[in-house]
Amino acid sequence: MGQRPNELTPHASPLHHLGSNMRSWRDQRGLSLGKLKARIRYDISYMARVERGDQAPSEALVQAYDQALDAGGALVGLFQEIHSGVAMGDLSRGHVAKAGPHVAKAPVALAGVTGVEAMSDEEGVTVPCRTSDGRIIFVSVPRRIFLGGLGAAAASIASAPLAEAGAPTPRIPVVDRNPVEHLQAIRRVLIDSDNLFGPRQLIPKVQEQIHVITALREGKRGTDRRQLLQVQTQFAELCGWFHQDAGDHRAAQYWTDRALQWSHMAGDPDLTVYILARKSQLAGDMRDAIEAVDVAEAAEDAARPGTRLAAVSATYAAHGHALRGDSRECMRSYDHARELLHAMDGNQAGSWGVWLDDAYIDVQRARSLSVLGDHQAAAEGFRTAIAALPAGYHRDHGVYLAREALAHAGSRDAEQAAIIGLQALNIGNETGSARILSELARLDSDLNRWRTVPSVQEFRDALNASVLHEA
Repeated sequence: MGQRPNELTPHASPLHHLGSNMRSWRDQRGLSLGKLKARIRYDISYMARVERGDQAPSEALVQAYDQALDAGGALVGLFQEIHSGVAMGDLSRGHVAKAGPHVAKAPVALAGVTGVEAMSDEEGVTVPCRTSDGRIIFVSVPRRIFLGGLGAAAASIASAPLAEAGAPTPRIPVVDRNPVEHLQAIRRVLIDSDNLFGPRQLIPKVQEQIHVITALREGKRGTDRRQLLQVQTQFAELCGWFHQDAGDHRAAQYWTDRALQWSHMAGDPDLTVYILARKSQLAGDMRDAIEAVDVAEAAEDAARPGTRLAAVSATYAAHGHALRGDSRECMRSYDHARELLHAMDGNQAGSWGVWLDDAYIDVQRARSLSVLGDHQAAAEGFRTAIAALPAGYHRDHGVYLAREALAHAGSRDAEQAAIIGLQALNIGNETGSARILSELARLDSDLNRWRTVPSVQEFRDALNASVLHEA
């Protein structure tokens, strides 16, 4: 006879409230902790402590619960509400998912969305860890410890060549140079460095520039103020992207929401639409299908006719449909995105989403095909995209390789999956991209059945050497 579960105290604190909800969803689905562990690959004692309210969960754990228990975003929404500082009394009144209208139905309120507070050094950074039973799970390490050297010392994925990747120390621009031009030049350096070396050591750089711009805005009026707000929006969006690639989705949401707020203050509708599209992309990475579709459709509705932004939005909506399992609507949306791209007015295209072309749509389609279970077609799509990828997109090369490897594993070609996975791992180690490492953690699990194949052994040994290990 199983042990009687501990009594929960959901009203003791927001963490207890969240843990109680996580157990409630698990109980409703008829799953023990052991059965849920087999689905989401997290340590069972960690899950139990979170459900009791004894330990704060990582965002990745809450997302895994939400997806495995088919909670429809309820647990993720509650997690975000708690971290925005909501009072216990407000949590007790009703479900967070019903707290207000959806972004797609309330465009007027978008400028006020700032939901998540800035990160503290005590909050977690999610890093891959090899457990004693051989699985790879993602654990939360306090930010102050990780940035103090644990992540870099124990896992090479946390490092990047600072001397080559770094941007100049921020200074208030000299008076004989346009500060906006100066800041845009720094932003281009950061973008190029990210493509080559990954985001981790660039995040402080971009945040420093945001502080500089805030100081420059003091006393400015009219066009000068709007231009500074526009560039500040661009830096905030870039900061959100860096955090997204580093695997810190909560921080990515925070900075992307700040970018959305500042884009409204800047009075730049195209920039606002672009940030909305980026929010859809982030929701797709977080496997939040409803948010990915709804925000993308809101962005497409707001996009000016003839711009590239409508095609960008349709592309991210398509992946949201794939996450929902709707293959027909997914393929229809990709066809729609391509039609919008080809119908684009070259004189009105604008400067946002310039990277969107047929090759980009093809690689996103391949990712969706993998989600939908058409692994062979997905692998072919990624191989084509990799061949067409411009020089300099080192990190993206690694992401595509990791996803191609997963597709090969899905089509039962273990040797090819391992060979390509090892190539992706080398780039993941160089760039510190959590997007690469999270895909490779899934690949590690998928290849377990072929663990005696030499190439698979080589890949798993190399991955094992690149992650933290359970004490």
